[in-house]
Amino acid sequence: MNPKVKSLRRQNIRFRIRRRIGVGTAQKPRLSVFRSNTDIYVQLIDDERGQTLASASSKEKSIAAHKATKSEKSKLVGEAIAQKAADLGIKSVVFDRGGYLYHGRVKSVADGARQGGLEF
Repeated sequence: MNPKVKSLRRQNIRFRIRRRIGVGTAQKPRLSVFRSNTDIYVQLIDDERGQTLASASSKEKSIAAHKATKSEKSKLVGEAIAQKAADLGIKSVVFDRGGYLYHGRVKSVADGARQGGLEF
């Protein structure tokens, strides 16, 4: 598949998801997921102020030190973002899968965040 067409398709999916889930607020921020070939990144975003409240990734020293598969590291990233959210007093979020299928690493992040105490 042509790379330009593939990226445009994912971008349209992202926009469609954002329309459906709405915007994140300070009380209920958007949990945005970005998945690269090697790592995964998540952010808690307050769209009203355009501000990132917290972030976590598989590149953090505590997570990168684990010898685990990418899916297992993704679960650790979900637990890390849930811990950071709890420190900020955030209990519920809006999950934004970022145009990726809710499967594999994206699902692992969501499961880890739920285990950490976040509700979506």
